[in-house]
Amino acid sequence: MSYLLHIDSSSLGEASISRQVAQSFLDDWNGKVVHRDLAAAPVPHITAAGITARDTDPAQHTDEQAAAAAIQETLIEEFLGADAYLFTVPMYNLTMPSVFKAWLDQIIVFGHTVHPGSPSQVAGRPAVVISARGGSYAPGAPRHGFDYVVPVLDALLGHEDMFGLDVTTVIPELTMAPHVTALATLLPKHEASMADAHERARELAATIGGGTAAAA
Repeated sequence: MSYLLHIDSSSLGEASISRQVAQSFLDDWNGKVVHRDLAAAPVPHITAAGITARDTDPAQHTDEQAAAAAIQETLIEEFLGADAYLFTVPMYNLTMPSVFKAWLDQIIVFGHTVHPGSPSQVAGRPAVVISARGGSYAPGAPRHGFDYVVPVLDALLGHEDMFGLDVTTVIPELTMAPHVTALATLLPKHEASMADAHERARELAATIGGGTAAAA
């Protein structure tokens, strides 16, 4: 295999639950890892120059278009070169961190990385999304249906008309239970969720790592 592309987007550094669970995955991963920390080094949000550069002959690029296109191509080459993916995307205000959305907007280019009606270059490659959240948005929870992280990423990363990745999601939930008195009764559920998330992450590292090595 070439490498695992690990994209972090949590702003909390070592205190991030998403990053901690991702570390369990990495601890059991045998292979090269390319790491991009979007919180420490955010990529630019897409601009008019970046959008118009996609449909403009490179020989006719303005300086702004050339600079924007160079950023996109760096990120796209890094993305396409991976055989597997690890994304830490916590829930912020019901959705993904803006730095992760900015990264997606740079690499989703119709006719280049995405070909509706035809498989993308990365179709079928394994991807693990680790998405911690303070509460629970599972069926039966009061806020079920308010998760705008996992369903959106399933569509963008996993749908056959987009990247078509083989996406598995690991969700450590109720992470505010140790800190909010009103959630104290849910602490056992949080602890069970954490244990399950770490175990699942380790299992996925072994399974995906073995599968990609066999395909190399």
